[in-house]
This record gives sequence, structure tokens and C-alpha cells, in this order.
Amino acid sequence: MTEVILYTSPGCPDCAAVKRFLTARGVAFEERDLSQPGVPEEAKSRYGVRVAPITVIDGAATYGTFADQKAGLEAAFGAIS
Repeated sequence: MTEVILYTSPGCPDCAAVKRFLTARGVAFEERDLSQPGVPEEAKSRYGVRVAPITVIDGAATYGTFADQKAGLEAAFGAIS
């Protein structure tokens, strides 16, 4: 089973797009809110960044806009035609 962690920020449109993408494919994910105490520091220490969205798939992190992440997400979970 693939482990997916998604670091998000409230009101982030790219975060919402990644969540929609994962949900549409039935991918279970754990969401971590970067506005909560300690979460930005956790993201920075583990993945080197603390900007949303950060998508971690089996320990490998990608970040940037949904458009930047889309090809990698499709490679991991498939495209919807």
C-alpha cells in the first residue's frame, strides 16, 4: 500500500487541487496542516521545504504548484481521461 502525506495550508488553491486529484483516484492520504504549530518545522527538517503543497509518496517528496506536480502524480496514480 502506498503511503501518501499531503502538507497543506488553509485557502491554498493548489493544495485543494492535489486533494481533488488524489480523492478522484481513491488514494488515501494523511493531511498535515502547515498552519499548525510544529508542522512547518517537521516539513522543513524532513523534506527541506515548508511551502504548500508538499506531496510525499512513500517517503519521496515533491512540492510546487499542482501544475508542477501533476505529471508526477499521474505517473504514480494514473491519469483520468
